[in-house]
Amino acid sequence: MALVLLVIFRASVWPYLTAGLVVAAAAGAGWRLWRTDRSLRGRDRRWRQEEAVAAGRRTLAEVDAMTGTQFEELVAGLCRRDGCTEVRRVGGAGDNGADVLGRLPDGRTMVVQCKRYAPSRAVPNRELRDLLGARVHFRADVAVFVTTSRFTGPSEKFALEHDILAVHRDHLGLWNNGASLLSLREVNGRGQGDARHRNRWKQAYGG
Repeated sequence: MALVLLVIFRASVWPYLTAGLVVAAAAGAGWRLWRTDRSLRGRDRRWRQEEAVAAGRRTLAEVDAMTGTQFEELVAGLCRRDGCTEVRRVGGAGDNGADVLGRLPDGRTMVVQCKRYAPSRAVPNRELRDLLGARVHFRADVAVFVTTSRFTGPSEKFALEHDILAVHRDHLGLWNNGASLLSLREVNGRGQGDARHRNRWKQAYGG
C-alpha cells in the first residue's frame, strides 16, 4: 500500500524526499568536517605547546648570559606559554617597579619583577618591598618576583608574609623546563635548602 501511494504521489513526495536526503548528506559531511577540524586544532595546540616548552628549555648558563631586557622577554614568554594573557614587558626607566604585566589563566591580574643577578648575589628585602608598591600601583591581584639568584632569609620570609610568589634560581629552572607558573606557588618559600646547601651554593658560585 505504501509503495502504491508513493507511486501515486511521487510527483509531490519526491522533492521532499530528495531534499531530506540532501540535508542528511550535508549534515553528515558537516559533522565529519567539524570532527576533523577539531582533531587537527587539538593536535596543533599540543604541538605548539610542546614547541613552546622546548624553546624555553634554555640552560641557566644561557639565561645568565642574557641582558636584563632579554631576561624580561624570557619571563614574559614563559608566562604566555602557561596561558597567561595580555602579557607585555614594561621594564625600563619609570617602570614603577614592574617588568612584566598580564593576566593569569584564571583572569587575575599580575605584576612581575625580574632580576637577572649573578648567582652569588642574594635578593634583599627592599627589592620585594618595591614589588609590593608595584602591586598597589598597578592594582594587581598577584605579585611575582623572578630572579636568577636566590633570596636572603629575611626576604624569603617577607615574600611569604605578603603573598609574593618568589621564584629563585632553582624554581626558575623548573619553570624554564616545563613546570607551570601556578604550580610554583605550591613550593613557594622552599627549595633554597639548609646551611649545607647554601655552603655548596657559595662554593659553586663564589657568593
